[in-house]
Amino acid sequence: MIAIVDAARAGLLRRENWPRNLVAGVIVGVVALPLAMAFAIASGVKPEQGLYTAIIAGIAVSLFGGSRVQIAGPTGAFIVILAGVVAQFGVDGLLLATLMAGVMLVAMGWARLGGVIRYIPDPVIVGFTAGIAVIIWVGQWQYFFGLPAPGNGPFYLKLWRLVQSFGHLDPATTAVGVVSLLLTLWGPRIPGLSRVPGPLLAMLVATGIVSVLDLPSVATIESTFGAIPRSLPSLQFPVADFDRWMALLPSAFTIAMLGAIESLLSAMVADGMAGTRHDSNQELIGQGIANILSPLFGGIAATGAIARTATNIRNGGNAPIAGVVHGITLLLILLALAPYAGKVPLAALAAVLFVVAWNMSEVHRFLRLLRHAPRSDAGILVITFALTILTDLVVAVNIGVILAMFQFMRRMSAAVSVVEHDPHSLREQLARAGLQALPPDVVVYAIEGPFFFGSVDSLERALSWSRQPPKVLVLWLERVPLIDATGLKRLESTIEAMHKRGIKVVLCGANLRVLRKLMRAQLVRRDHPDGYYADLADALRALADAHGQVEATQSTSEA
Repeated sequence: MIAIVDAARAGLLRRENWPRNLVAGVIVGVVALPLAMAFAIASGVKPEQGLYTAIIAGIAVSLFGGSRVQIAGPTGAFIVILAGVVAQFGVDGLLLATLMAGVMLVAMGWARLGGVIRYIPDPVIVGFTAGIAVIIWVGQWQYFFGLPAPGNGPFYLKLWRLVQSFGHLDPATTAVGVVSLLLTLWGPRIPGLSRVPGPLLAMLVATGIVSVLDLPSVATIESTFGAIPRSLPSLQFPVADFDRWMALLPSAFTIAMLGAIESLLSAMVADGMAGTRHDSNQELIGQGIANILSPLFGGIAATGAIARTATNIRNGGNAPIAGVVHGITLLLILLALAPYAGKVPLAALAAVLFVVAWNMSEVHRFLRLLRHAPRSDAGILVITFALTILTDLVVAVNIGVILAMFQFMRRMSAAVSVVEHDPHSLREQLARAGLQALPPDVVVYAIEGPFFFGSVDSLERALSWSRQPPKVLVLWLERVPLIDATGLKRLESTIEAMHKRGIKVVLCGANLRVLRKLMRAQLVRRDHPDGYYADLADALRALADAHGQVEATQSTSEA
């Protein structure tokens, strides 16, 4: 359900609920100001484009998303991807890729894939977010220390160039950066400033220092990117040929996937803090609409921002009103204070991103997984982290997910067993069949667990008899929750192999879903009712009766 409709039904849009959401929205808007500009600069675009994104996407997600308290905008997780797209395709290419990603997100929401996205393994998520954090941190050395630009190339090459250039750092820029970092971390602890967000305090103090002391060597937003316009750009539809659309498709898909993952993670965190329950599919649709609208006004990719969402909840926000007010607050700041925002030193924004990178890295969570998780999961964590840094995020996530899938299949296949049952373990079924023991030359095997392509070998191994084979093999399927095409094929080949050896195979006890697949594969047929029984007791009774009839026929013929 759309969050604003849900909030209206819950009575959260009544007049008495507005003051707390107005206050929360204004506070979040102020917090978002330095972050939006910092994320935009780090992504390779102009700082005002980060503000456009926070305004347009923030309002759109609040109106059309699936979480009452979600705050959307540019985030640190996007920096690596967006900077790569800008370097390869330019800003126009980034806007087009963002619009394409928005369409993909809407499609994912309509296809009800919101629940599936959440099953991406934890080691993969922690690995690539920690890798992104390292890239963001190293990427800001240039602005924090006043170093020469490292140029293009892979991450490790840029890192080496930055390390070599440390002898040329600018003392004034470094001092401004250090002061900004300290204020970002501990500024709110200063008496009387507890209500002022650390990033905003750092930005204001650093701007004041540069203005009063006249430090020409300290780069500012205006000196690097030009003046920030005091208005939103006009509506513009990106135009491109078919080849460019196709070239941008992988980047758009990566933006969409990362946006989906982060927005749903943020919504889950918000649910835990606010006691709400979000609609994951509607959240994807809302994020998609936001990413379609944002590039039409010059904005970049947006998603749910965990830190800003948490700030909203802590300050009393409980309805989409706060998200809309957050966007309006940023718009008013843009219209009224744009010339002053241009004076902000880049070192101050770099300090803010240092803190963002540290929070993203989740060092404690990373180390806990590394120490206490199973070795295979720890290996996936390290591989995803290393690939994020050494190659790119697309490769890292794809390989991480593939490795996690293989690991999951290995564990699932190990959990599947084919067990032979003796009369003692089948006492209940024998009693229901009215029997004291199993019919002669009948063995019962139970398949326990999902019978899929990763577990089919367990059946062959179990049926490799070293003794005299039986005349009838009963396969009990009561504990098989699902079966796939490979499992059906292997089951069919097993039945054929048993028949060639003169062994009759009887199936029994499948649930309705498995039974339908068995019938579709013609392993269970209506014209052969003695090949399948709904219950094991029925199968044993029928086999005992058939054995009795055979014995009676033999006795009559002998007489």
